[in-house]
Amino acid sequence: MPIHTAGMTPLRPIRFRRSRTAKTVEALTDLLGALTHERQTLRASEAGSVKLERNRIAIARAQWELSHALIQRYAPVEAAAQTAA
Repeated sequence: MPIHTAGMTPLRPIRFRRSRTAKTVEALTDLLGALTHERQTLRASEAGSVKLERNRIAIARAQWELSHALIQRYAPVEAAAQTAA
C-alpha cells in the first residue's frame, strides 16, 4: 500500500516538557510499541489526517521522553549538570 502524504499544519506548537512523573525506559518502550501499532491500525483504516497527526505527535513526545530517560539512566552526572544549566 503506497503512503500518501498531505501538507500538515501543527495542531499546536510542539514544545515538549518533562512529565511531572518520570516514566521508566521500559514503560516508554512499551508506550512507543503501542503507539506504533496504533499508527499502523490508523493507516490501515485510512484514518483522517487529524488522528494521524495526533498519533505522530504522541510518538514524537514518547521518543523525546525516552531519549531523556536513557540520558538520565546512563549519564546521570552529565544529565544533572545539563538540567541545572
